[in-house]
Amino acid sequence: MAATVASAPTTRGALLSSGMVLVWAIALAKLLFHIYFNNRYGYFRDEFDYMSCGDHLQWGYVDQPPMVPFLIHISRALLGDSLRAIRFLPALASSLLIVQTAVLARELGGRRFALVLSAVCALIAPQYLSNGSLLGTNCLEPNLWMGCAYFAILAIKSSGKSEKAPRYWLWFGVCAGLGLENKYSIAVFGAGIVVGLLLTEQRRAFRNKWIWLGGLAAFLIVLPNVFWNIRNDWPFAQLMHNIRAEGRDVVLGPFEFFFQQLLLVNLFTAPIWLAGLFAVLFSARLRPYRALGWCYLFCYTFFFWQHGKNYYLAPVYPMLFAAGAVVIDRAIGDREQAPRRQWLKPTIAIILLAHGAYLVPIVIPVFSPEKFLTYTEYLPFKLPVMEHSHARAALPQWYSDQFGWKEIADEAVVAWNRLTPEERQDKNCGIFAQDYGQAGAIDFFDPKLGLPPALSGDRTYWIWGPRGYSGDCLIVLGDRKERLERLFGQVEFVGLSADNPWALEKEIGVDICRKPKFGTLSDLWPRLKRWR
Repeated sequence: MAATVASAPTTRGALLSSGMVLVWAIALAKLLFHIYFNNRYGYFRDEFDYMSCGDHLQWGYVDQPPMVPFLIHISRALLGDSLRAIRFLPALASSLLIVQTAVLARELGGRRFALVLSAVCALIAPQYLSNGSLLGTNCLEPNLWMGCAYFAILAIKSSGKSEKAPRYWLWFGVCAGLGLENKYSIAVFGAGIVVGLLLTEQRRAFRNKWIWLGGLAAFLIVLPNVFWNIRNDWPFAQLMHNIRAEGRDVVLGPFEFFFQQLLLVNLFTAPIWLAGLFAVLFSARLRPYRALGWCYLFCYTFFFWQHGKNYYLAPVYPMLFAAGAVVIDRAIGDREQAPRRQWLKPTIAIILLAHGAYLVPIVIPVFSPEKFLTYTEYLPFKLPVMEHSHARAALPQWYSDQFGWKEIADEAVVAWNRLTPEERQDKNCGIFAQDYGQAGAIDFFDPKLGLPPALSGDRTYWIWGPRGYSGDCLIVLGDRKERLERLFGQVEFVGLSADNPWALEKEIGVDICRKPKFGTLSDLWPRLKRWR
């Protein structure tokens, strides 16, 4: 009994000394921070897409696998449709990433300061702050990549010490399979780990059945999505091909790509993650984990070579934060070894937190749009533009695409109210939008007013088809008058959506079109496909 009683404070002391209590406190603070600020602007373009896809559950969509639509379907049923409710999942995932990063540091041999330092790096990285502010596949991607990294580290760390150790590769495969159901780019990380294992002494893992069973597990988990892609002629591959052919994305040179990596995870964290990269590649202490360094180099090379967007590589950095924090902690030493250097630890943390706070308004809407523009005038760098069309907006795209959608939906209501009672009958007049943002806004804002679900040729809306509408009457958003007059005998201009100075899509024209010249909408539908 005495031994049992005495063990409790010892356990609590060990927990406190490990630093994990502080790590969890940082994660909780981040969660509360996101919850408070996540309703400052409006719904983001892609959030409408995820919610619309969540209303049509299936094993795949043109631009994404099924995980996020499935999760937001459940989330809306439990929490509702408010901005804070829609963004609770990304806020939670981004906050848990802090804990995951610290756990990686612990598994790499990190002590208390290493855990806290790695957590601070994950806290202040602008990309992870952004992930916690908007619903999307990006918000879960770092968690799933680092879940794979965690099981890879455990498998390597336990190699040869236990018969159960190789089974960690099975869990690696499960995590990778779930990651493929969230976003296909985790396949690059998986390939990087394979390359890293082959280039190091850890290649012996391939002699064990468990790593092959892990690969099988990943394949089986993603198999329903593969079947969906086969059945629909590989829509995601078509989309990526069209985007490249159109030249939509801004292509970055070697310097720009590297510099934007620094900005994405905070310029002041660069010494830490670079130290982690060099440590896993060259240091004797972290030699068993050299595969992680090769994995990073593989992923970096692949995304740069493929002209990927700057944030495609962002999910990989927590493992480098963890390794770098371990190296820096060891270099400073503990209180007994180097008492005179201990001031460096709080100093490093304070500098990182101060610079992180300085950059927060870039990705979290703590300011009004007017104050944000004033704030950007004092930044020492220009904010990146990832697509050529984004350059025309007053705000960066991640903010501008949170404005203007309600105005578009309201103008569709004006058009709907001009229809005759017969035209408003079921399936007599549809609403056709040019892109998934417009269509998703109609689906989200207007059902309460009796409007039908939107139609569109964009992304998965095209796969859902004309839904029984004949095309005899269509409310069309954002199309040219000349094109509409070639398709319809009667085109009535209703008006423009109300101007919103902060919106990327604004003053969108709305027309009521009658007397089609193309036959039925089903006949026209193949020509309306818009995947780019």
